[in-house]
Amino acid sequence: MSCALCLAFGISALLDALPARPNIVFILADDLGWADVGCHGSSIRTPHIDRLAREGIRFERHYVLPTCTPTRVGLMTGRYPSRLGVLAPAYGQVFDADSVTLAAALRAGGYETCITGKWHMGSPPACVPRKYGFESSYGYFHGQTDPYTHRYKTGERSWHRDDEFLDEEGHATDLIADEAIRIIGARRDRPLFLYVAFSVPHYPLQEPERWQAPYAGPFHPAYGPAESVKEESRRWYAASVTHMDDAIGRIVDALDRARIRKETVIIFSSDNGGQKSWQSATEYGGSYADKPHRVLGDNRPLRGWKGDVYEGGIRVPALVNWPGVLDPGTISAPVHIVDWMPTLCRLTGCRPEKDLRWDGQDIWPLIAGEAGAGAARILYWKTPGEAAVRQGDWKLIADRGRKRIELYDLANDPYEKNDRAAAEPARVASMAALLDRLAAGDRDRDQ
Repeated sequence: MSCALCLAFGISALLDALPARPNIVFILADDLGWADVGCHGSSIRTPHIDRLAREGIRFERHYVLPTCTPTRVGLMTGRYPSRLGVLAPAYGQVFDADSVTLAAALRAGGYETCITGKWHMGSPPACVPRKYGFESSYGYFHGQTDPYTHRYKTGERSWHRDDEFLDEEGHATDLIADEAIRIIGARRDRPLFLYVAFSVPHYPLQEPERWQAPYAGPFHPAYGPAESVKEESRRWYAASVTHMDDAIGRIVDALDRARIRKETVIIFSSDNGGQKSWQSATEYGGSYADKPHRVLGDNRPLRGWKGDVYEGGIRVPALVNWPGVLDPGTISAPVHIVDWMPTLCRLTGCRPEKDLRWDGQDIWPLIAGEAGAGAARILYWKTPGEAAVRQGDWKLIADRGRKRIELYDLANDPYEKNDRAAAEPARVASMAALLDRLAAGDRDRDQ
């Protein structure tokens, strides 16, 4: 059934007509840049992501947070992570004792809830996936992992199954996908929520020759001058993205084999913009000392990198795909990672028992094409050093002490080249006051 029917019958009627309690597969890449997928013009080969985008709905302005833990917390709570005091990659206890995560809400609503891949929302042994709503867990706890040793950068063990440390052999991308495929293939009498959090293209990168071979010669960036990219690390990056794309294709094939593809919503996003570079002589036991990652992601034509509140740090490739239900298309209205919890709870009929104080909005009417959906809204970001607010097409950026304030008209200046703060003092004052009101709902925590 096409969501175009909602124009005639309304969103409530459409939801009633949808397959009951769809499966949900949420796929999150790690540090994937705006210009690093084929559907955005990249020369990196991503045929499976491109097909999901072509046959589904692609978001032109899907916002996340500038780093990994905050984005993941936003996804799992529907709240700006600064509400929990999370402004940057974090360890220890991240969630509050009474936090209800997306996994917990869906599990309470009758879903089987599984995670494979990166956690990074708390430290073992106390703050682990199965404590926060996941029935099964597999992958790694920490913020990054060596693709083969599966150790954290300090040498700590990180790989686990059901929150217990485990030693495995193989490349992390393959292991994460294999677990997803195993879960999909298992017989069940409940709908499935599967969170697949890949480790790539986050450093450190090490890819088999099979995935490096297509990038043996120079290849060209998606945007900017057509100079050849000669840095070896950029080829490693491209290889890791294509490897992940193939893994995504295998996951989709598994849904087909299990005959549940038409009952499954697939959502894909990156956790933040691409990282510029990385080099370390000591991390991972010094095994990458002679392998500097001088060139990694590509966020062009957007400004900025991972960690920035410029568009390149927070605007990422994203899509939703549900064959037979969602018509192909694009959505240009801004959406935010915090929108997915309220959206998926409504879509599945999983209603939390208490008010979870969501900052996110239910964007299913927007996805379904309901007339009037996607009106101008306010979005908010906070890091240890900066904060930003988007109100309609205007975006204000301020450093922590408000010594630097920038203002951009994103409708006419989407690449943030022309700071309008000096020319628009009244707007700056108004949006700075708005930023203060949003920040009043945050929890201060030393970072």
